Amino acid sequence: MVKEITLRPVEGDDLAIFFEQQLDPVANYMAAFTSEDSADREAFDAHWAKILGDDRTFNRTILLGRQVAGHIASFERFGQPEIGYWLGKAFWGKGIATQALALFLGEVTARPLYARAVKDNLASIRVLEKCGFKVVGEDSGYAHARGGDVEEYILKLEADE
Repeated sequence: MVKEITLRPVEGDDLAIFFEQQLDPVANYMAAFTSEDSADREAFDAHWAKILGDDRTFNRTILLGRQVAGHIASFERFGQPEIGYWLGKAFWGKGIATQALALFLGEVTARPLYARAVKDNLASIRVLEKCGFKVVGEDSGYAHARGGDVEEYILKLEADE
């Protein structure tokens, strides 16, 4: 397991790195639910301004040492608390997402907590399951990155019993 993973509040300089990370076509395909035009920096900045200005969201930058690896957030969707995360492709497959999510769950204590993952994003599903999330349902929706509807799992993390 990677040991140098930390979380910190999102800083302005992080946004340029997040933007570059989300330009990767493979990462977009795996995430599926992306913006309509991932190359539109103005729309990206407006989206992040909205996120960071919303006191109902909780956002953290994921660091590997001093390097920005991605971001993680909790927010409300469909009236329920949900989490989402994004790692730059260079950081995939190293246990970073699992460790970052475990750290994040220590800071965000609301339960139940939900997450969604496209059914073929097996790595993300594994990360969520390693951190205690269980599949509780299915849904489908239009995914810009794939140009069509995709099926996804809805996962839930219950309170410790």
